[in-house]
Amino acid sequence: MRKPVPPNILLSEFLELQLHGTTAPLPQLNRKALLHGHCHHKSIMKLTAEESLLHRLGVDFHSPAPGCCGMAGSFGFERDKYDISMAIGELELLPAVRRAPADWLIIADGFSCREQIAQGANRHALHVAEVVQMALSGSSELPGPLP
Repeated sequence: MRKPVPPNILLSEFLELQLHGTTAPLPQLNRKALLHGHCHHKSIMKLTAEESLLHRLGVDFHSPAPGCCGMAGSFGFERDKYDISMAIGELELLPAVRRAPADWLIIADGFSCREQIAQGANRHALHVAEVVQMALSGSSELPGPLP
């Protein structure tokens, strides 16, 4: 029997709700990853469901940058705020992404976070849905390099 789904939940929360208390096997990805949570997500919901789902998928991750990516929606695209945006990203996240081995997944659900990572560290960050899709398809292929 399907569990009722509350309104306004994230994909990871939905999957965790459906899998809670079950031993349903999930395909294993067995990859290392750097996980960065969007500021808004971390501040009001925490990353608990995301982390649990990644563990279930066999992803060995760490979150070395608890701070902000610096983009903050369109903030980082504004000419007079660009330098501030980049300075914030350089505090933790962008150096951590650059240090991550090339075969590690970079996971960031926030659109602005993924954009900051792409532009500031030249890495393709994945949404957790893309990580789930990789596991389901049996693919361990990383997205190609950014142009």
